[in-house]
Formats: sequence, structure tokens, C-alpha cells
Amino acid sequence: MKLYSTSSGSRQRRFCLVLVKPSHYDDDGYVLQWLRSPIPSNSLASLYGLAKDCAERAVLGRDVAFDIQAFDETNTRIRPHRIARMIKRAGDGMVMLVGVQSNQFPRALDIALPLRERGIRVCIGGFHVSGTTSMLNGVDRDLDRAKGMGISLFAGEAEGRLEEVLRDAAAGTLKPLYNYMDDLPNLEGTPIPLITAERAQRTAGGVTSFDAGRGCPYQCSFCTIINVQGRISRRRSPADIEKIVRINYAQGLHSFFITDDNFARNKDWEPILDRLIHLRQVEKLNIGFIIQVDTLCHKLPNFVEKCAKAGVRRVFIGLENINPDNLAGAKKRQNKITEYRKMLLAWKSVRIITYAGYILGFPNDTVESILRDIDIIKRELPVDLLEFFCLTPLPGSEDHLKLFRTGAPLDNDMNRYDAIHVCTTHPRMSRQEWERAYKLAWQRYYTIDHMETVLRRVASVGANASNALFLMTWFKGSNDLEGVHPLEGGLLRRKFRRDRRPGQPLEPMWKFYPRYYSEVVIKLVRWAALYLRLRRIYLRIKHDPRRFEYTDLAMTPISEEETSREMFRTEAAQDYLDRARRLNEVRYSTMV
Repeated sequence: MKLYSTSSGSRQRRFCLVLVKPSHYDDDGYVLQWLRSPIPSNSLASLYGLAKDCAERAVLGRDVAFDIQAFDETNTRIRPHRIARMIKRAGDGMVMLVGVQSNQFPRALDIALPLRERGIRVCIGGFHVSGTTSMLNGVDRDLDRAKGMGISLFAGEAEGRLEEVLRDAAAGTLKPLYNYMDDLPNLEGTPIPLITAERAQRTAGGVTSFDAGRGCPYQCSFCTIINVQGRISRRRSPADIEKIVRINYAQGLHSFFITDDNFARNKDWEPILDRLIHLRQVEKLNIGFIIQVDTLCHKLPNFVEKCAKAGVRRVFIGLENINPDNLAGAKKRQNKITEYRKMLLAWKSVRIITYAGYILGFPNDTVESILRDIDIIKRELPVDLLEFFCLTPLPGSEDHLKLFRTGAPLDNDMNRYDAIHVCTTHPRMSRQEWERAYKLAWQRYYTIDHMETVLRRVASVGANASNALFLMTWFKGSNDLEGVHPLEGGLLRRKFRRDRRPGQPLEPMWKFYPRYYSEVVIKLVRWAALYLRLRRIYLRIKHDPRRFEYTDLAMTPISEEETSREMFRTEAAQDYLDRARRLNEVRYSTMV
């Protein structure tokens, strides 16, 4: 337990603040949890940093000492009765369920219920509360249930507002709703996201996270960020970013996930990268980063090159689709299929591994068209890892609002809104076909032959092929062996018999434990077999003296014949090319 003293004298009172980032349930009703989880929660780090600042400023008075606990349920078992006892022993306190996404909201309520039954104050914030407040004015059956339980809801961002909630909690006057959606805070100079090294070590690789900025200027109809964080870039200063890195480095944390939805649109990307370059090259700090960018980032002068110098090792790109009609329908007009290969080759040239998100279930999709497009991507685009998602009408998105207003079928169970389950209808596929397309997509891309191709591409440019080996093992194994999305996967699945979703039967001990332990052993054997199979391929490539000579259709330099590739042979692609030519002709004529 971390105790923050706000007084040098005797402590008359204690306030126990427990921060919890909930997980969600798997298809069998068990909490999705791991010995080591993959992605650190920036919401948890942000709230922990803000809470620590409130404690140091003694927002509850100089005679009150804070106990601040932060837990991520994806790697830590949450026992509400123990949390309640912790707060009772302190004499006062509350629980904040932070960063709660739509698919995590049912689990958040199940954590809150026994706490409320014991008289513990609970507040829930995050994307589901903020998204439904922003787009639906809070009309939501799960929010209604939370209000009926006496839970306080927080919509918006907590910078400069957390102290109000803490004071109200200490006074016993928590409001039913704190709504700051129309008053998003400036981030510069605010308390930095922070998590203890002990908590960060519960993630694979000991990664921690921070946001350099929030908000996105684009208008993608499936996105909730633009309606929750706004479309105007709000950002921390380069000095703030340097401070975040230094403080975390001092406690032994060297790997960072910058959670900005689109770091390339942060107006301070260059001075931020310059500071990180100085830390690496001058002060010799061994730091590395994962970032998220758009498909036009390579057009920013020096952006890709400076990312490499700053220590960016992996980059996530919202590719989303290769059908221009699908992209236009989703208002993803910033994605230009003629730029995809240029962008990916730019990252290849600086030896950075690329992930690309790919959405399945746009109106023009069919099972056959999806598989055809994946085959084209494998042949023609030099992307390393492809992540598949089902097009999901997330509360807080324009897509959800349209379906809600028209009374279209929407799944009532928020637990399924995780972008891997089908939650609505499709004009050209049945639910079963859509679900089958999702499973087939993973199988189609992550074949042993194609994974060898990816390793050869990575090795040919001198990038970190051993890291690519690990990542591909993770991605294929998460789907094939664990039955989960890689972003929700982890190291060694944990299940607890009593942590099952209410309404589903509690399994007897004689049935649960033998099956669980046998599953663990069998999966470990299969994980090892998969890794060893891929490692043999990796070693063969590593010791190939001609590995740097490898090339294929995806790796060839950009040429004037680009648009003759198969990716451009569809009617939609040809229409897109015709429009682009006409636009270029108009631009040229105006210049002349």
C-alpha cells in the first residue's frame, strides 16, 4: 500500500482511494485475465498521477492522509469484499472504476454491486459514460442501472476536476453525474500519467503508457474518440513528455506506449521527438516507444526518420480497408490506397515493425471479398502484422447514433462490444457469415508460409526479426490457442472459479479445476510447439547469407506502374483513381 502523507504532524484521518481498470468477460463468462497482460492502461496511469497530485496538495485538508491503490483487472484479481475492508479500515474512501469502455461496463457494474451493498462509494468514468453522454445525452440502460445502484458517473476528463469528486466523496455528497463533456481541459502542465514499476511489471515487457495529446481532427464514423476527446488537438508540452520519460526511467521503466490515437497529428510531434532523440543519443537512455499514426504520416517531412531516431520500435496504423468505397462510407477519406505502399515502405526503410488495423463488415464486404482482399494485401503490401476487427457500432460513435435513431437491431449486451463480436446486422452477410469471415481472416493471413515471408521482409532491411518472431507467435497463438484478440491476449491465462458472470452457473470444484489446469498445460505445450516451429524458420533466415537480397512484389520500389497492381483492379478502385486523376488535372490547371 502506498501512503501519501499530507501533513508532517499527527494524522487524524485517512482516505483510501482505490482505482480499478475493469476487464470484461470471455464467452464462457469468466473474467479475461492474465499473469501478464499486453497493454497498459493509460486511463489508470492518468488517474493515478492526478490522485497523487491531489494527495500532495492536500485537497482534503492537512489532517487527511491518502492511501492510493491502483489495479488493472487484466492482470490482477479484483475482490470487492477485500477492497471494502481496506476502505473500512482506513475509515473513509471510495472506489473509482476508471477508463471503462463499453465492453467493460457490465463487469464494472458487477464489481460495484458488492461494494455498494457494503456502503462503499463508487464512481465510474471512461469511454462508455462519456460516449453515451456526448451522443445520446446519457440515454443508456446500463447507465440507468448504475444510477439505480447509487453509483456516481463521470463524463469527460479528470484533469482539474478530480479534487471536486474527492471532496464530495469525503463530505458524503457525491453527485449522480459529473458532466464535463463541454469543457475539455488543457493538458499542458497538468499532472503526468504515472504508474508504479510494480504495476508496470505486470504487463508483458514491463511497458508503461502516457498520452502526449488527445483529440483527432478526422471524422471516421466508427470512432468514439472524436466525440469523447474532441476534434481539436490538445497536447502536453515537450517538457511534460520529457518529464514523463525521466520519472518512469528513474523507476526502471524503459518501454512506453504513446496512446495518442494519431501521434502524427500532434502539432508538437517534432519538438517531442527532438527531446526523445536527445535523451537517447546524447544522454544514452535506453528507451523505446510504440506509437499510433495515420496512413499519411510519411508525408510529414522527417517524421518517419525522427521516429526511428527517437526509439520508436513499433507503429500501429489504421489501414482499415483497401476498398475506397468502404473508406469513403466510413468517412475515412484521409486513407488513400495509392499511398499505402509508399507509407509502409517508408517505415520499412527505417527498420520499424508495422501493425495495421483492418476492419471487417463494411457494407460492401462479403466473405469472398474479404478473403480476396487479404490475399492481395499479403502479396502487395509490406505490412508486418495485420489486426482484424469487426465493424462495431460503439456507443459514442456516429455509426451507433444512426442505428439507434433508426431503431436498427443492436445487441443489448455491452460485453460483446469489443470489436471482435458481431453486434448488429449486415446488408450482405448473415451474422454467421460475418463471424465466419472474422475467423477466416486470421487464418488466411497468419499462415506459416506468409509468416515466413514477413520474417524474410523484416530481415531483408535489417530490422529486428526476433521481435517480429515473438509478435507473430503472439498474434497467431492468441487466436488459434486462446481464442482471443491479440490485444486482449496475455501470458498465462488466469481463471478463478468464483469470478464468473452473474447469471451463469458456478461450476463445481471437481469439474472446474481439472479442466482449467489441463487447459493450461495443453496450451503451454502448443504455444511452445508454435514458437519452436516459427523459430526454426527464423534461424534459417538469420543464417542465410543472402537474406539482405530478398525481395518480392510488396517490397519492390515505387514505380509508375503502381496502379496496375491487383489492388487497383476493382471497380471501386478504378473510380477512385479516376477521381484522383481529375482532381490532379484541376490542380495542375489552376497552377498553370
